[in-house]
Amino acid sequence: MRGPRRRKTTPGARTARPRPPIEPLDLKGVRTYPLASRKSQVTLKEFGRPHAPGSTLRTFLDSLPRILGADVLRRLAAEVLRARERGKPIVWGIGAHVLKVGLSPLLIDLMDKGLVTGLALNGAGIVHDFELAVAGHTSEDVEGGLGSGDFGMARETGEELNRAIVEGDRDGLGLGAAVGRYLERRKPPHVGVSLLAAAARAGLPATVHVAVGTDIVHMHPACDPAALGRATHLDFRTFAAQVARLGGGGVYLNVGSAVLLPEVFLKAVTLARNLGHEITDFATANLDFIQSYRPNTNVVHRPTQGVGRGYSLTGHHEIMVPLLAAALVEGLA
Repeated sequence: MRGPRRRKTTPGARTARPRPPIEPLDLKGVRTYPLASRKSQVTLKEFGRPHAPGSTLRTFLDSLPRILGADVLRRLAAEVLRARERGKPIVWGIGAHVLKVGLSPLLIDLMDKGLVTGLALNGAGIVHDFELAVAGHTSEDVEGGLGSGDFGMARETGEELNRAIVEGDRDGLGLGAAVGRYLERRKPPHVGVSLLAAAARAGLPATVHVAVGTDIVHMHPACDPAALGRATHLDFRTFAAQVARLGGGGVYLNVGSAVLLPEVFLKAVTLARNLGHEITDFATANLDFIQSYRPNTNVVHRPTQGVGRGYSLTGHHEIMVPLLAAALVEGLA
């Protein structure tokens, strides 16, 4: 019969000693203070109020809580109204999705009221702006046309937008002004919903910032890369000139552009400051349904650090933009 097995030990190894049990902290000595003496971040006076049937829009806006996003909405609206009062730029950077969800009429109304003094679009923006003005519809089924190679190949969109750019470049226009002028002259059935045509009528700067290869019109044989590049670079300089005037109360809003327009804005800020323009006491904002790195870093935080105010609002464009527009229009009343 075998005896009990002995544990093998390594020469020099120490036997682990049992650790003493950990005693729970005794709570008898905890210090407290009266609740009434504490400064709290939320009070009842900031709470929202129920909406009453038949109430005015102003009453509804006033009934929103004065907390977080609702308060940011109020403060941003106040910044825009202050800029208008001071005659400072109110520039809206618009992603293409904003046009696709039906907000062009609201933005045109804000232009008419002096609450938009300049527009900046990415390259896809001119596609939707043109198609809505010409056909009354836009936003094709990408998956449906990708397999056959038909995606992006609408004849009028490719031929006419490229023609507008070439003609505008020939006459020394930037890309946004070129497309706006073309639509104003063509007078398509729905020209009233075109942001670029409205800007052309009002004499407001509308710039378009293109990354070559990102837009369907770059695939068409009518595309002239030299004209495209000159026109969009001129628009960058025009945009930077507006950014240079933001100091003293101006506002830049980035609405629905996650990458391209935030990068353009950051470069415009540094160019303006490099040339000696002091950009202080201004406001920026990012409105999107997802808060992304570049808009919050390149628009909200970096340019305003120590010299301005940055705001972020999260929500669907088709809800947030009408809400902000309503607050602005009510603020004029």
